[in-house]
Amino acid sequence: MSLASLLIATAVITAPMFEGELIFPPEPWHNHGSSVVETPAGNLLAVWFHGSGERTADDVKLLGARKRPGGGWSEPFEMADTPDLPDCNPVLFVDPRGVLWLFWITVQDNEWGGSLLKCRIAEDYEGDGPPVWKWQDVIHARPRDLEQRFQAVVEKGLDMLDPFLEVEPKIKKEIEDAAKKAGVKLHQRLGWMTRIHPIMVGEQRMLLGLYSDVFNCSLAAWTEDWGKTWQFSYPILDPDPLKIANIQPSFARRKDGTIVAFMRDNGFPHFVRVSESRDGGMSWGPVDALDIRNPGSSVETLVLRSGRWLLVGNDTFQGRHRLTVFLSEDEGRTWPVSRSVEKVEENKGNFSYPSVIQARDGMIHLTYSWRQDGTEGSSIKHVCFNEDWIAAGAAPAAEK
Repeated sequence: MSLASLLIATAVITAPMFEGELIFPPEPWHNHGSSVVETPAGNLLAVWFHGSGERTADDVKLLGARKRPGGGWSEPFEMADTPDLPDCNPVLFVDPRGVLWLFWITVQDNEWGGSLLKCRIAEDYEGDGPPVWKWQDVIHARPRDLEQRFQAVVEKGLDMLDPFLEVEPKIKKEIEDAAKKAGVKLHQRLGWMTRIHPIMVGEQRMLLGLYSDVFNCSLAAWTEDWGKTWQFSYPILDPDPLKIANIQPSFARRKDGTIVAFMRDNGFPHFVRVSESRDGGMSWGPVDALDIRNPGSSVETLVLRSGRWLLVGNDTFQGRHRLTVFLSEDEGRTWPVSRSVEKVEENKGNFSYPSVIQARDGMIHLTYSWRQDGTEGSSIKHVCFNEDWIAAGAAPAAEK
């Protein structure tokens, strides 16, 4: 029996469940890049960045809200604000000790390449309002062998793409400027940004995905002493110049220990990028493409307790007007079952940057940036559903 048939048969026995709501009414300012966790008390806690823009707007700060079982979302409250600098790309995580982490970036020069990576923790966060932050630090990134690897890809790419780049001098200059920055230690170590939940790959080993918009590649960072020290991987960077431009990695661990990174396609051919590590995230193999479209937008993967893997993202070549969840039965190798969470005509809505968790009761919770034609402003939307809901509306392959 195929995976699709098995899931549909199972759906007859257990009822599909789905519900959703906006965390706050749509409002004129920019609300984007959410992250959600379940707390030990069973509450949901969400965070996102809010302001008049993104990196160029110095009023951007992090807001959060809480949802208690059986209740609605609270009024938003402040989670972090660096005065007169943009705070963006927040990530929440509850570690095995029950400690709450907030990772984010502060953009120092209104350019993504000048972002400073930060974190703070709280042990008291179940009450009303923001968590009581206990400790905060800057994470100083130091990727391994970035200069040599990146410049080798650039040199090969400039040769391969020379006819194209001659008629696109702006792109050629951007590539050459990035190659120069790869040789400068400060540029190598600034601009590494967060986006997706970390995962635990050992009792104390927390693996956090990072990416750079300057070098258009991803990186793994990890701590084994709860944030006192951090180590960094070799870049996730294929030597083939046509495979560059993978960012915003989402990690999942197979039963044999292999770490798989699923990434946004920031170039071509507009399919979800994937790479594997067999040494705990230190080094990475070739960057390949899944048979799932990606218009240059964030994805996240989650290992479900059933053993299936879930992936959520915008499965289009252009636009963020459709947000879809996929299921895999073979640890992320194939994704035959899918269902759209949001789906409108192109340019009629924007549903992007998903953050997904599975709660202790088995329900899947998803938050994402929400903007729809005919509605003034933006919001963050929260939906929850079970695996049977995905199966009950599974689209035939021709419709994906």
